[in-house]
Amino acid sequence: MTLAPKTPSDTRVTSHALMLPEHANHMGHVHGGWIMKLVDENGGLAATRHSRRTVVTVAVEGMVFHRPVVVGSVLQFDARLVWAGRTSMEVEVKVSHEDPIADTLELVHTARMVYVALGADHRPAPVPPLRTTTPEEDALYQEAQERKAARTGK
Repeated sequence: MTLAPKTPSDTRVTSHALMLPEHANHMGHVHGGWIMKLVDENGGLAATRHSRRTVVTVAVEGMVFHRPVVVGSVLQFDARLVWAGRTSMEVEVKVSHEDPIADTLELVHTARMVYVALGADHRPAPVPPLRTTTPEEDALYQEAQERKAARTGK
C-alpha cells in the first residue's frame, strides 16, 4: 500500500488554553509538567492527523522553557510535523503567550516530540512520507533526520 505524502501544513494543529490557578505552583507560575502535558497532546494530535492512526509518544527530543508562564496567561500551542520515517514522526511544538488585547505573541516554550503510529494490532504501522515545501521545512527535516540518526544509530 502506497501512502500519499503530506505537507507540514496538512496536519498542523493550533490550540489555545487559559492557565488557571490549579495549573500553578506556590509562586503563581504554571507547572512545567502541565505545559508538557499540553505539548504532548497537541503534538500527538498533529502526528495522528498525519498518520490517521493512533500514536504513542516514544521520545522527547528537546524541551526548552524560555520564560515562566503565570496564571491568567493565554497560551497558544502550534504543532507541526518536521519529519516522518517509516513508522515514526517528529513534531515541533511552539508555545506562545498570547495577549489577545494587544494582539501579540511571545514564544515561551519549544519542544520536539517523537511519536510512533500503531496499527490495529498495537504494533508500529507505516505512516505517509512528509513532503516539505519551503527551505525552512527542508532545514527542519534535515535536522530531525540527524537527531533520529543520533538517537537510533541509523
